[in-house]
Amino acid sequence: VTQLHRYILTCHGKLLGLDSEKVPANNAVSQNAEALAKAWSEYNNPRAVIMTVVQAEERNMYDQHFLSAVLRDKHGITIVRKTMAEVDQEGEILPDGTLSVNGQAVAVIYFRAGYTPVDYPSESEWRARLLMEQSSAVKCPSISYHLVGTKKIQQELAKPGVLERFLENKDDIAKMRECFAGLWSLDDSDIVKKAIERPELFVMKPQREGGGNNIYGDAVRDTLIKLQKTGSQEDAAYILMQRIFPNISAAVLMRNGGCHKDHAISELGIFGTYLRNKDRVVMNNQSGYLMRTKISSSDEGGVAAGFAVIDSVYLT
Repeated sequence: VTQLHRYILTCHGKLLGLDSEKVPANNAVSQNAEALAKAWSEYNNPRAVIMTVVQAEERNMYDQHFLSAVLRDKHGITIVRKTMAEVDQEGEILPDGTLSVNGQAVAVIYFRAGYTPVDYPSESEWRARLLMEQSSAVKCPSISYHLVGTKKIQQELAKPGVLERFLENKDDIAKMRECFAGLWSLDDSDIVKKAIERPELFVMKPQREGGGNNIYGDAVRDTLIKLQKTGSQEDAAYILMQRIFPNISAAVLMRNGGCHKDHAISELGIFGTYLRNKDRVVMNNQSGYLMRTKISSSDEGGVAAGFAVIDSVYLT
């Protein structure tokens, strides 16, 4: 998308009053491929493959194939695609810890599935996950990194004194805290009371990925009251987060071949690649970005879920 926008501005920039050079290059695909290739190299088995774990009815495959093409063409690495059920059927751990799937040694497991409950419809998928985790293959992400992405960990990191366990520089800690939104457990009765009184100021978030799972507006009040009445432990599945109100800008959006103008908000995500072999950090890099833009009236923001579009940054 970044290349597309740069190309359009190269052709029509003068007419639009925009400069293609102000759209920064975004090398996310090549940099992510380089990180996976580095992990494959660290595994030190030239006959091994990288295995991409995918959903059975995969709709989100185009960036996956793009990455595979770069790994194959630039790094000469073979990539196989398997569902978790196929890993259960075809996989085994050899005596030395190697994961073998359909007779091929796997150096790196790249998870593009396994983040949502629907990815585990039977015991077969859980067996596959356990098999992969017990093997010596490099996991992307590791199970600990996967869990760090949950909202509960974000809430814990926002507590006073916790960042000090991981960072020493007080200025760095202060800068990081400035970026935090408020995050609270539902054990905090004062915050729950405020959220029931002013639900528009909060978002309820479960431990989920991929959009479509958060609770907004009056539904926050309704859900909190319902949880209070039932007295179950289900409230532990959620956190409350301060709702963010970002700047709104005019945008032209393309969908299904047509364009329309609307008010939009954007979210910038920075990709990072991190590889460690025991105590040795092999790489720790910023690796491109993802810009998502959605109409300002939409609560949700997932691209694959259909709420947002891929966009580019324009530096002014």
